[in-house]
Amino acid sequence: MEHLLLASAATDSVLSGLSTAGGANGAGYTDNVSITTIVGNTINVILSLSGILFICLLVYAGFLYLTSAGEDKGVAKAKKLISSSIIGILIIVMSYAITTYVFAALAKIVS
Repeated sequence: MEHLLLASAATDSVLSGLSTAGGANGAGYTDNVSITTIVGNTINVILSLSGILFICLLVYAGFLYLTSAGEDKGVAKAKKLISSSIIGILIIVMSYAITTYVFAALAKIVS
């Protein structure tokens, strides 16, 4: 009988610790998430994926450049891909800066 009481006390202690660590809904999730948080997280995911795509394109263009063996057509294709990917990452960085500025301004207006 003593073992059951100890096991019950240990279980209650563990469950109490888990609910404290994870929040009321578990794992730190809450029901009241604002739309600005959802939009901000979505923008961050899209911009992160775009950055990964930029790195992949840049590596691919570098590979094309190195394996072109001086052939004009291959070098031109690689240079065009490098310049296009750099222009793309500049657009991505500028869009991130603009969205950060706009959301900061909206947060000041709302609060």
